[in-house]
Amino acid sequence: MDIERYISERARAVNRALPVLAAQVKDPHSRLVEAMLYSLSAGGKRLRPVLMIAAYEVFGGKASDIVPAACALEMVHTYSLVHDDLPAMDDDSLRRGRPASHKVYGEALAILSGDALLTDAFTVLLSSKYPSKIKPGALLAAASILSRRAGAGGMVSGQAADLEAEGFLRSRGEITPARRRAGLKQLSYIHLHKTADLIMAAVEMGAALAGAPEKDFRALSEFGRELGLCFQVADDILDVAGDKKKLGKNGSDARNRKLTYPSLLGVEGARARAEELMRSAVSRLAEVNGSAAAKGALAAISGFVYRREN
Repeated sequence: MDIERYISERARAVNRALPVLAAQVKDPHSRLVEAMLYSLSAGGKRLRPVLMIAAYEVFGGKASDIVPAACALEMVHTYSLVHDDLPAMDDDSLRRGRPASHKVYGEALAILSGDALLTDAFTVLLSSKYPSKIKPGALLAAASILSRRAGAGGMVSGQAADLEAEGFLRSRGEITPARRRAGLKQLSYIHLHKTADLIMAAVEMGAALAGAPEKDFRALSEFGRELGLCFQVADDILDVAGDKKKLGKNGSDARNRKLTYPSLLGVEGARARAEELMRSAVSRLAEVNGSAAAKGALAAISGFVYRREN
């Protein structure tokens, strides 16, 4: 399978719909909408919407059925990036190769644009038109998944724990085995919530919108968990060892003395952990009944995440 083509084709559908759906608000403040669209149009692989679509396709659906739901998920993800770049958080000046939102619009409007993206994501998810096969109950289930995975029990707590962990490596002394174990435990919580929760939301929402059986839903959720953890380990490695031009952002982990797998295990140890998680994710797909081609796409996306360069 040409996985880059697969991702690109589905990302293209999301990119076409995003600005239209995001700007469909009554009586908007023009500068606010401009800031929202600036961040949404910055590009990226749209991995989370693509994962949602692939999970939906496992159960026989078409990508075009759920584009608004995929856009809603990307709006939530984009809001998290806008806030993550703020000086009070990671203090990054670049995002996807161009100035971060707060560098262009100021901190206050960047914060408000993130607020609007998060809130309006649920309007897009619940108020858009879908084919009749998408039942109202399935949409409500998808909304419940997204709010739970993105909220205080999910992504936001991961961000809070990530900020709190900035002091973990401030001492210059050797990391003892006990301190390494404590760091790995803390890091598991951060990665699970900061990154894996929204990737779990992607596949869970796709399964819910398709009306997937509970057994298949659980297996896909576990797939998303392992893939999300792999994604963040790979991201931590790229922050240290990746090509900054390809990444399109400044590596801030070392500057902020962040708790990461490379800082605890070294780059090679982190790579081994990422590979282990990738293989574990792929193994979960054997438990799912559905389209072999769509499951193949999910497996190929796992390899893409592990090997990515940006």
